[in-house]
Amino acid sequence: MIIGDIADGLTRGVETTVNTVSEAFFEPVIRLGVTGLSRAGKTVFITSLVANLIARGRMPALRAAADGRIKTAWLQPQPDDTVPRFDYEAHLAAMTGVEPRWPEGTSGISELRLSFRVQPSGLLGGVTGPKTIHLDIVDYPGEWLLDLGLLDKDYATWSRETLARIEGRREADVYRAALSSADPTAKLDEVAAKSLAEVFTSYLQAAREAGYSDCTPGRFLLPGDLRGSPVLTFAPLPEGDFGRGTMGREFSRRFEAYKREVVKPFFRDHFSRIGRQVVLVDVLGAIHAGPRAVEDLRQAMSDILGAFRPGRNAFLSQIFLGQRVEKILFAATKADHLHHSQHAQLTAITDALLQDARSRADFAGAETTAMSMAALRTTTEDRIEQGGRALDVVRGTLAASGKRAAFYPGRLPDDPSRLLNPARQGAEAWLEADYEVMRFAPQPLELRPGDGPPHIRLDRAAQFLLGDRL
Repeated sequence: MIIGDIADGLTRGVETTVNTVSEAFFEPVIRLGVTGLSRAGKTVFITSLVANLIARGRMPALRAAADGRIKTAWLQPQPDDTVPRFDYEAHLAAMTGVEPRWPEGTSGISELRLSFRVQPSGLLGGVTGPKTIHLDIVDYPGEWLLDLGLLDKDYATWSRETLARIEGRREADVYRAALSSADPTAKLDEVAAKSLAEVFTSYLQAAREAGYSDCTPGRFLLPGDLRGSPVLTFAPLPEGDFGRGTMGREFSRRFEAYKREVVKPFFRDHFSRIGRQVVLVDVLGAIHAGPRAVEDLRQAMSDILGAFRPGRNAFLSQIFLGQRVEKILFAATKADHLHHSQHAQLTAITDALLQDARSRADFAGAETTAMSMAALRTTTEDRIEQGGRALDVVRGTLAASGKRAAFYPGRLPDDPSRLLNPARQGAEAWLEADYEVMRFAPQPLELRPGDGPPHIRLDRAAQFLLGDRL
């Protein structure tokens, strides 16, 4: 077994070195990870990004497109034969059809390769001619990324932190009641264990619906083919002396199996190879959910960044020491739900919300930025008179009713601390204002030849993430 593990590690190391050398000298590959927590808009982001990179009429801020150096872009099979393909064509048809609708969200890992023919700039470009550059986009749930933080914790630590976090949350009332009637020191009863794990999973689902972000273990929410397996049949318990054969001892063993069999393979096979990363954040949804959701989001995003290996790659370290994340974009999505006059406030809040996480990455050498954006614009802007004052509103079709409506979400503060301080202090609600969120449906589109779907700042996001390599 030990020899087999060593051989497997050597094989992986050789494969990584060969692939990296090939990419460095022949056809460079940009490996972009796209993640975010539930409803942050990962599927829409990837679909619109690819569509706008193929038809670049709406991408003026992407300098390689504006300069005409991108000659063409096309899709081709991704290099990882065992990873499902991101269903770009179906998602684009859903977003841009006669009766447009939102595509299905991310439920697992998927990948897509977009290739470019790019004319290099400068004197070298005139000598060498166009070159091929590949963009491999890896889509994965943000809940899986949060799981990487479990690798540094044992079962007792995770249980203690989880039980402290859910204290006082009404979404956890049923689980706390079930826990009070359970006996972790008794001999394991699989029926009781399964019941407790199911109640805990129901809490995680309710917490996510309520706007909370840190809902680990992530595979409890997206189990896939692991549904019902022992590796997903555990839950947090109060600390105690758990003897052999007890529920507490078995839950601890299963927690370690979850890290070993689920979390580590994801990091080894996928996450550790990512060089550029975008983290999509539904900041408006968290603000609407209240101060506790905002603070939970701040902590979750700080934990997410702890899973990265940020830093600037030197040529030899890239070949021999593996890929490290060089650029990280924190993008506040759904900017089309606000009039453009409030986009600066949304960006400032996002920047402040993620300051702890961004400082850690900046210190390690990775380049980071925050921006507000919308991968698919669903609204138009207007100004209306109400109560004797002018309001900057957006108009769109409500997803729930199909009716057209003008929407004013409330005025975001110019000073982000007006939101973050109450959130850090554990406030129950906002004292000075209420913030509303509407869910808009995608609008019917008439796209001109050469234009991708309408967006807000998607071209700036692409320039930050890819511009230096194109």
